[in-house]
Amino acid sequence: MTTKRVLVAYGSKHGSTAGIADEIGRALRDDGFDTDVRPADTVTDVRDYDGVVLGGALYAGHWNGEARRCARRNAEQLRHRPVWLFSSGPVDSSAEQRDIPPVRGVARRMKQLGAREHVTFGGALTADNPDLVARAMVRHGKGGDFRDPARIRAWAHRIGDALGETG
Repeated sequence: MTTKRVLVAYGSKHGSTAGIADEIGRALRDDGFDTDVRPADTVTDVRDYDGVVLGGALYAGHWNGEARRCARRNAEQLRHRPVWLFSSGPVDSSAEQRDIPPVRGVARRMKQLGAREHVTFGGALTADNPDLVARAMVRHGKGGDFRDPARIRAWAHRIGDALGETG
């Protein structure tokens, strides 16, 4: 039996979403999948993958541009394989307290691609962020790392279970 290949692509401005993608990739590898984790702007062809996870950071209610362009550029191929989407961004505990629906643009992409599921994870806003506004927010107590590795891994394992069932 051939090992299924999974692509985890992400659009990340300062690394928080890349960290989530890395965690998803590790969990899928632990489940026995051949998994590539790559920046969304490097993805030009998804035909060699049996499943795709695409994520993007949220900024002012919009999905990261690299993730949007990746979805648009690969839309035809993505419609013919299992796809999951994720967003990251709330820099508080709201994503752990309740399910946060996708923002309008991501909901539209879900429909266009026939994505199976979307989840919103907490983001991270730390003092080493190069953005001046972000650093000011951290200085005023509005920062922190709100990513939940256990929740991220549990979601990735659900994806692995679903991909295992499609074989």
